[in-house]
Amino acid sequence: MRDDRRDPPADDRPLVAVVDYGAGNLVSIDQALTAVGARVQLVRDGADVPKAELLVVPGVGAAAPAMERLERGRLVEPIVDWIRSGRPYLGICLGLQLLFEGSDEDGAETLGILPGRTVKLRNAPTLPHIGWNQVERRRDHALFAGITDAADFYFVHSYAGVPTGDDGEAAILAETEHGDRFVSAVARENVLGVQFHPERSGGNGLRLLANLVRWSVALSAGATMGALPIGAGGTRGGD
Repeated sequence: MRDDRRDPPADDRPLVAVVDYGAGNLVSIDQALTAVGARVQLVRDGADVPKAELLVVPGVGAAAPAMERLERGRLVEPIVDWIRSGRPYLGICLGLQLLFEGSDEDGAETLGILPGRTVKLRNAPTLPHIGWNQVERRRDHALFAGITDAADFYFVHSYAGVPTGDDGEAAILAETEHGDRFVSAVARENVLGVQFHPERSGGNGLRLLANLVRWSVALSAGATMGALPIGAGGTRGGD
């Protein structure tokens, strides 16, 4: 009797590790990353961080409880080690704020990857800042390839990071106005962060995530920063 069974095909989609510490809309993030051609693995413990092309730390809420949950999950050191090893990282909303040295919201000490602190939005007409707003770029980056400058993205937050010093200033990628202007995206070498939620930002959000996955694959494969694509459009899910 002939055996027609076959081994399942290898899944060659880029692997994205998404940190689950109880502070993010993981269903939407999973669906959006899957739509742009990635496969997602949730990480709940520092011992389980996979060999992936990209690490994503999402989140909503306050810094102190977020850091406590990361500590309980033994995730702080693996996240810092991941970043310092030069591997691609994206922080979304609170995941961006945690990159700074501390937060004025509750006095928490955060990861200290970028110089500066998270502060309440200044002169904001409403808090929290909820809804669509323009993201105005200071410079080009592969993350925004094929996306019009000042395109709208979806925000939910009351605080934002304020980079300090020359290194912090150089990391600013984009700004948004809600009262005073605030930093809505950062980029420094292998580290990216966005204050908005790309997984809730429609076509522009999907295009950005597609760009992100492509950028991560190139960087993980050994491409230099100068060789990474800037002018290309989005891929699956972004066009």
